[in-house]
Amino acid sequence: MSFADLGLSDELLRAVGDTGYTEPTPIQASAIPPVLMMRDIIGIAQTGTGKTASFVLPMIDILAHGRSRARMPRSLILEPTRELAAQVAENFEIYGKYHKLSMALLIGGVQMGDQVKALEKGVDVLIATPGRLMDLFGRGKILLTGCSMLVIDEADRMLDMGFIPDIEEICTKLPAQRQTLLFSATMPAPIKKLADRFLNNPKTIEVARPATTNTNITQWVVPVKGPAFEKRKALRALLAQEDVRTAIIFCNRKTTVRELNKSLKGHGFSSGEIHGDMDQPARLAELERFKKGDVNILVASDVAARGLDVKGVSHVFNYDAPWHPDDYVHRIGRTGRGGATGVAYTFVGPDDVENIENIEKLTGQKIARVESVPEAAEEPAPKRERSPRREREERPRRESRTDRAPEDAPRRTPRSAAVAEDTPRRERPRRQREDAAPLRERAPTIDAVEDGAWNGPVPDFLHVGVPRVA
Repeated sequence: MSFADLGLSDELLRAVGDTGYTEPTPIQASAIPPVLMMRDIIGIAQTGTGKTASFVLPMIDILAHGRSRARMPRSLILEPTRELAAQVAENFEIYGKYHKLSMALLIGGVQMGDQVKALEKGVDVLIATPGRLMDLFGRGKILLTGCSMLVIDEADRMLDMGFIPDIEEICTKLPAQRQTLLFSATMPAPIKKLADRFLNNPKTIEVARPATTNTNITQWVVPVKGPAFEKRKALRALLAQEDVRTAIIFCNRKTTVRELNKSLKGHGFSSGEIHGDMDQPARLAELERFKKGDVNILVASDVAARGLDVKGVSHVFNYDAPWHPDDYVHRIGRTGRGGATGVAYTFVGPDDVENIENIEKLTGQKIARVESVPEAAEEPAPKRERSPRREREERPRRESRTDRAPEDAPRRTPRSAAVAEDTPRRERPRRQREDAAPLRERAPTIDAVEDGAWNGPVPDFLHVGVPRVA
């Protein structure tokens, strides 16, 4: 079957052909015809199966007929994360380049003013995260009464992030007569309840068993028993393999993302990072660097697990075993996309045993263990901040007079020893003139301190236990 068999327009087929795709994926072949027939759809498909194009392509042809009005979008696509929303917008730009459709992206972390201006001009496609959409709706900047098409993408992720109440409220503000498409990797009870309430006689399309992983992905568990530097050492060894072209490394915590990226850079790897503490422009810029190949390793938190679609990712590394089994499916789904093959490694320490057992229970398969990991470079000692006191202590010591003097030169006699000598003070040999010279240069009165010591009578208190010499 080809895309031409699905009933798409010539302009759309031309745009699809420009991307190099010739055959639709199973979810695309099953979903596109009923969407074009204006049916409500429930699509259950694992990540990386071409799910986005299964609703983007027919939407472009449906929206090609009609006009947009100010502040009244003709269609609405709800996405759980900023990254996934931006990815869908990119798909519309790629496949809709031969159509004259307007689009707006409503996501947090960017200026609201530009988004409001786009809405005032009128848009055919509105792609939004629930939070930003509800914010603008509350401000009276957007009306949903003209929206004839709704897409709820990644519904199970919406559930995990607590967006279901917002989605229910949004659905009540849309026209009752509309077309609704709901896509999800799994179908838990709350999502089924949502579909039963807001979808009209939907057609269910399931191309893979829920929570199964892509068969094109080779999965490995890497047991680690030592401290953190041992895990980093094992990771570097795996990254150094020849077949690792581009890789995404997932961590559970933002601090781990920053520390690991810093460590990889210190060992000469070309890596970048993306996590929730970065503002939206910085995150998009880092993603663009990864897509262009400026860096071939991206260290990420789960904020990018479901919204990142980069062609040619050869490997995924779960530096931390995910806490939720569903996240494992979506993480490793960043590789093995579009029919390509991929490899996924998951590092498992003593505290992660239960996590990996839950993953294997969910996916219904036992993940092979790596018996041994190649040797990698040792972890360098961390650089400590040099305090002013430490810097003073590490400065080269100035040479003392003793250090400068030749070995056969007479040494300066301590004052206490001089007092203890039987020889009268004025009869003792004077110190070397070379040693006394610096003192004379600094002294205010050279005659008073000729040899660097007191020239007057020896005080009585210095004659303790020593016979006084007349």
